[in-house]
Amino acid sequence: MLPLTVKILCTEAEQFSISESQHKESSLYGVTDGKAVGTYLEHKFKRYLKGKYDFIEGSSASGIDFPDLLVDMKVTSIKQPQSSCPYKSARQKIFGLGYSLIIFVYNKIDDSKEKIAQLNIQNTIYVSAERTADFQMTRGINQILDNEGNQDDIIAFLFDRNLPVDEIEAANLAEEIIHNPPKQGFLTISNALQWRLQYRRVISLAGQEEGLIDIYRAN
Repeated sequence: MLPLTVKILCTEAEQFSISESQHKESSLYGVTDGKAVGTYLEHKFKRYLKGKYDFIEGSSASGIDFPDLLVDMKVTSIKQPQSSCPYKSARQKIFGLGYSLIIFVYNKIDDSKEKIAQLNIQNTIYVSAERTADFQMTRGINQILDNEGNQDDIIAFLFDRNLPVDEIEAANLAEEIIHNPPKQGFLTISNALQWRLQYRRVISLAGQEEGLIDIYRAN
């Protein structure tokens, strides 16, 4: 079988989004748990790919769905487009998660007469790894750098933004930022025991910014 690549993944995600939007599924009727819907779609997409391509499936150890491609799959409702991801370090909010995202955004419709559900895929988006940092954090840092800010200014900003770091970590991050300014991120990342990722911005900007690929958009 052909090896799966990011390009093929995106092409197949488009076809899958079209076909899944037409599929009627009785097992999802009445289901309100977004995690259950996400698990259903993730497993179905992987089965769809498994029949055609060779790839390594993610595990709890790898933490992402396509570890050989460094891509994680996210499934979220258009009503509240967000999900969680493991917290590794505070620098992810500045320099990105360390992997890319493929995001399926659905609108679930239940047919009470036929007792079936339909997942209308509204958007499918690929966010490249270098764009997975927090929008406001990276914009603020780059504005400081553009205004001739120094390491102290960066440290103050990190604490103002409640980045979960101590003084030593903040100083190390500030030094790294001075020498390696972050690229503009497009996620909204909330601090928690896990990162809370919010996707409204990438949905609206997909196809308009470098690193945000508009794979599929419902008419």
